[in-house]
Amino acid sequence: MSLTSDPPIDPAAGTPGGPAAKNAAGPGTDYGELTVVPARHPWRWAAIAVTAVLVAQFISGLVTNPGWEWDVFAQFFAAPVILKAVWLTLQLTFYGTALGFALGIVLAFMRLSASPFLRTVAYGYIWAFRSIPLIVQLLFWFNLAYLYKELQFGIPFGPGFFTFDTLNLVGAVSAAVLGLALHQAAYAAEIVRGGVLAVGSGQLEAAAALGIPKLRQLRKIVLPQAMRSILPNAANEIISLFKGTSIVSVMAIGELFYQVQVVYGRSGRVVPLLMVATAWYILLTTALSVIQYYVERHYAKGAVR
Repeated sequence: MSLTSDPPIDPAAGTPGGPAAKNAAGPGTDYGELTVVPARHPWRWAAIAVTAVLVAQFISGLVTNPGWEWDVFAQFFAAPVILKAVWLTLQLTFYGTALGFALGIVLAFMRLSASPFLRTVAYGYIWAFRSIPLIVQLLFWFNLAYLYKELQFGIPFGPGFFTFDTLNLVGAVSAAVLGLALHQAAYAAEIVRGGVLAVGSGQLEAAAALGIPKLRQLRKIVLPQAMRSILPNAANEIISLFKGTSIVSVMAIGELFYQVQVVYGRSGRVVPLLMVATAWYILLTTALSVIQYYVERHYAKGAVR
């Protein structure tokens, strides 16, 4: 007598899938002869069709709408005044990025320091410069001579040895670079700090046990691994800074956006001149993205993804 609840197997039926079972199931049960039909996705095809129609309409509007004035766009795209403005925009981006990340690295390691005083100072700097809008910072540095007529270098709280006239020392471009760099440093510090914290502490403990100096640990162990986490966020910040240079137009600096405003203020061709600025921003942002890809691929060597 069976001790389970399974029904008895009929020997005449054979094992499941055997010849007797196939004969009992009738024709069409040979799975090798079945036709595989893919699942239908009608709503996906409907979404593709709607999106394709919208994209086609947008492209058609760009080509056929005379309001875009592509002839005016072609006339000013490579004009000397525009190229000069693009060059100034690239300079502001380069100096702001270089100085900002140099200071940001210092602030990041101050926040990671064992000293409560250094951590507090770094946190206070990051809190202040992330809280104040960039346009306010730029206007503050631009009007620095209103607060300080001259700057002295010498003994702290004592006599000064060198004196500089603030009005001549901090011009419009210098104030723009200073404001962009100090603003960028606050964000760069958090990016670098996050990348360093992403490296496992066990590796530093193993390096210390082997007697590797701390500076070499930083250069050879921490930073190469931290760069994998730092690079994507750093590239986003650089691209944001590149586009954010347009805000210095409030200081009448002849960067790309300001120069475009001047040209369409004289000619009245607002839309094609805005498209000139847009095309240059897209072109240079794409170039920065390509550079980001190759730099990330370099630091990703040996990484398991």
